[in-house]
Amino acid sequence: MKLMRLGGRNENKTPCMVGKNGELRDVSAIVTDFTPETLSADLLHRLEASNPADLPLIDPKGRRIAPPVSRPRNIWCIGLNYSDHAAEAGMGIPDEPILFNKSSGTYCGPNDPILHSPQMTKLDWEVELGVVIGTSALNVSRGDAMRHVAGFVLVNDVSERAWQLERGGQWVKGKSFPNFCPTGPWLVTPDSFGDVGELSMWLDVNGTRMQTGTTAKMIFDVATVVSYMSEFCQLEPGDLICTGTPPGVGAGISPQLWLKPGDVVRLGIEGLGEQQQTVISTTMVKR
Repeated sequence: MKLMRLGGRNENKTPCMVGKNGELRDVSAIVTDFTPETLSADLLHRLEASNPADLPLIDPKGRRIAPPVSRPRNIWCIGLNYSDHAAEAGMGIPDEPILFNKSSGTYCGPNDPILHSPQMTKLDWEVELGVVIGTSALNVSRGDAMRHVAGFVLVNDVSERAWQLERGGQWVKGKSFPNFCPTGPWLVTPDSFGDVGELSMWLDVNGTRMQTGTTAKMIFDVATVVSYMSEFCQLEPGDLICTGTPPGVGAGISPQLWLKPGDVVRLGIEGLGEQQQTVISTTMVKR
């Protein structure tokens, strides 16, 4: 099952279910919106049991694609979680998952612009598999971890490397600028995947392929990550976990390459759709 939302930043969103032929069905008669407060196993069961033919069709033309769930309470990230990316970075394989976070204010739609501040010098990209929590998880076993997952999303974990690595060593600094977490277009429930451990993923900058990878290279798989994190914190419905990126980021290639205003980033993961963002200067944005 694929879920998505339509609507501008400052307007009410329309929750939708994506049909087998790509048509959109309005599910607002079942739930007013997909939010951390409404997301639950019961809601997913009700949506799955509904008859799409009984739900209104929606024409998405001209409407913004919003993130598939409203802003989460928490955005968590796993660093160096791909063996080939760790090698690219010249770093060893972690013994345990490396945890850090992004501000929830980074959360935006899949095609919203990437914002470039005049203070930025090393703006980078990262295609990632995102995991959305569906039910609270605290001290859950690896075997039970997937029961707490509502679904999977495509994420671009945008990063400002100078802020991340050269301003006191706090990664959150380089990860938390507005629009640094484009998410969507869909949330895809676990029953739609045979195995999220073998999904192809890619990212282009200005039409040139920069990242090509597979989730098979993840060091810590989704169940391990969810179980591990639940040892240290309580994961809440709607929480987003960004699970790491394959090689090909701007910081890892030679010579290094950084995003600038006017650049176009496209990315995708098998089964999770595609995104496209244009980098724009913050001097052009009124927020």
